[in-house]
Amino acid sequence: MSKMSDPNYRIVAENRRARYDYFIESDLECGIMLQGSEVKSLREGKANIAESYASVENGELWLINSYIAPFAPAKTWGHDERRKRKLLVARKELARLWSATAKDGMTLVPLVMYFNHRGLVKLKIGIAKGKKNVDKRATQAKRDWDRQKRRLLKEHG
Repeated sequence: MSKMSDPNYRIVAENRRARYDYFIESDLECGIMLQGSEVKSLREGKANIAESYASVENGELWLINSYIAPFAPAKTWGHDERRKRKLLVARKELARLWSATAKDGMTLVPLVMYFNHRGLVKLKIGIAKGKKNVDKRATQAKRDWDRQKRRLLKEHG
């Protein structure tokens, strides 16, 4: 089943700047533990993962500093907008993530938060290495050249 034709698949939040600021080595889909009011807020599309990051602490994977807006009808039993949220991964994957961040100087960057085909909230995190300013300029120059090349081919093609 393709993701485009699936009515349940929907992107909630995307970290568009992550690919500009980091070299993404690999990515991993993981589940996320949420409260009911958080899921309802996500269904309305009110989330931001741009300033957030993932971290392995005490043998568990956590999403830190992500923002999920408060759900207005649930103000009595609402949630804290920027609380730490536990991410669910296999123990083998957790060991791989921990070793990558510990020895290789990598960081865990959330790339996209979405509802999968079953309607569950998933988070795709990338194992990334930070780019230096030179690398960022090279990425920007390549993007500009590709854009100009497409424009020239369109004009003359």
